[in-house]
Formats: sequence, C-alpha cells, structure tokens
Amino acid sequence: MSTAKIVILTATAALVAAVVRAADISGAGATFPYPVYAKWADTYRRDTGIGLNYQSIGSGAGIRQIEAKTVTFGASDMPLKPADLTAAGLVQFPAIIGGAVPVVHIQGIRPGELVLDGPTIAAIYLGEITAWNDPRIAKLNPGVTLPATAIAPVYRSEGSGTNFLFTNYLSKVSPEFAEKVGSAVSVEWPVGIGAKGNEGVANMTVRTDGAIGYVEFAYALQNHMSYARLVNRDGNAIVPSTSTFQAAAANADWAHADHYYMVLTDQAGARSWPITGASFILVYSNPPDPAATAEALSFFAWAFKNGGEMAKALDYVPLPASLVRLIEATWRTQIATRGAPVWTG
Repeated sequence: MSTAKIVILTATAALVAAVVRAADISGAGATFPYPVYAKWADTYRRDTGIGLNYQSIGSGAGIRQIEAKTVTFGASDMPLKPADLTAAGLVQFPAIIGGAVPVVHIQGIRPGELVLDGPTIAAIYLGEITAWNDPRIAKLNPGVTLPATAIAPVYRSEGSGTNFLFTNYLSKVSPEFAEKVGSAVSVEWPVGIGAKGNEGVANMTVRTDGAIGYVEFAYALQNHMSYARLVNRDGNAIVPSTSTFQAAAANADWAHADHYYMVLTDQAGARSWPITGASFILVYSNPPDPAATAEALSFFAWAFKNGGEMAKALDYVPLPASLVRLIEATWRTQIATRGAPVWTG
C-alpha cells in the first residue's frame, strides 16, 4: 500500500473517530433523574442520531467525575454552593424536578395506605422506633392493622443526592436527627442496611420483610412498591404525585437563587410534598472540550422544549418556561463554547 493511501486511510479513520466521539455525549451522576434522562436520550437519538452515555452512579461520584474532567457533564441532586462552584470553575443549572418517597414492605399494606411523618421516620432511622406497631406509628394510622414486625431501615450506601434530600428533610423536622446524623450526600447511619443506588434500595426493600427505604418516585412505581403518605408542613397527609411535587416547587424564586442554589424540601403549602427536589447539571465555565459541552447543552435545550410530556409520564415535573429562559441566558453568558453552536429550538 502506498504512503499516500496510508495517510488518507489514517486521516479518514481519525475523522470517523472524531465524529463518533462528537456524537456520544457523556455524563455521570445522580440516579434520581435516571429514568427521565434515559427516556429523553432514547428519543433524542431517534430525532438526531446523537447518543447519550449517562452513568447512573450517584451524585457524589458524578461530582467527582466532572471535577476529574472524565465526563462532559456531572449530575447531582444536591446543588453545589456558589463558592464551591466558583472555586471549581463550574456552572450548575436545574434540569428536572421530582420527589423522593418513603417505601415499605409490610404484609397487607397497600400503596398510600400507611401514613408517616418526618419526626417518626427520623426516629426509625435513629433506631428509636423498631417495630411497625409502635404507638407513634399507630397514632398516625387509626384503623390500620399494623404488625409487630421488626422495622428494617434501608439506606443509600454511596454518596447520593437522594441521601441529601432525605437527610436534609429529616434534619429540618428533627433536631435530634440534625445533631446525630445531619444532612449530606454521605452520612453515618446509626442503624439499617445499605444498598447502592435507587435501584439497590428499591430491590433491597422489596426483598426484606418489614423494610422501609427511600427512592425517587419513578422507582417506586416501576417496582410496584408500597409507598407511604407523608404529613407535610401544613399538617396534611399527602400522596406523592406530579401535582404535589409541583405544589412544593411552585413558590421557588429561581431568579434570585445565587447560582441556582435551591433546596425544595419541607416547603409550605396545603398540597406540597415534603421531599421534593431539583436535579442539577454541572459543566465547566471554560470546558476542556467546548464542542462536547455545546452538544450536551443542545441535548438539554431539546429536552426542555420536547421532553415535558415524557417527564410527566414518569412523574417528574418539567421546568417552567420562565426558568428555562433563565438557564439559556446562563449558557450564553457563563459557558464558553467558543463558537460551537448550542441548539435552543
């Protein structure tokens, strides 16, 4: 083979590899939004021919991967504080809103039949309430026959945004929990069984008699799990749903949230679900690969424009149009894609 042909073939191979790399958006992080990201990605590939390789590995790992620059974007259900974003050279924006729900495996208890409140759940995870017929649980459930089955708390074993939402809520409603456990993506749980990811917590809860866990609502529905109603800040026992997540998010003032730092747990409102949260995307302000970051932003722009009904079908809350406009302005002013186009519909 001539030298000229080798050069041509090598150049062609390099071009093909570059096109493949450009078509493969890479992200990693939160398991909380994974069902809707997977649905969006499947439809986006059909519409554009461009794929999304998203690793559902937990918010803590997602933050580490974007900081290590091994992915184009990270995803976290715990918003990073403005000072931490600035120090790391990162920009964050919300992508979707959803809710974490307590799920149980108690013989004879149907989805939505059991009522719990924050202080009671906190006492369970502190090891103070150990049986399902405890008087504090019975008081919340008059007329419900509760067994003497031992409670088996299940928790997320890795750093995760769902951990953050759950512990943030419990810390707000239980001073003892705030003091002994606190609010973070990773905490030291006094009691219970650890499992990895929303998937792992769902599977462990389903397999363990007397278990209680916490997962994103889509996982509860997909696994046909018994979820509990929660007494919210206004004293009402609320069923998790798109409308109750939306009620919790309704008063969020994103326009005045510094770097979109917003935690939506324990919101006031008659129909507000107590463990509501946004899931956030993290990209570099000066990305190492501007074209890849532009493609990732194009994916989210497409999702904001076309993915609302898909999100609702999976019981997530799509972002309001006013917030999408703020986010797209952030992209234009704070992220240097260096001429690489961002599709915004």
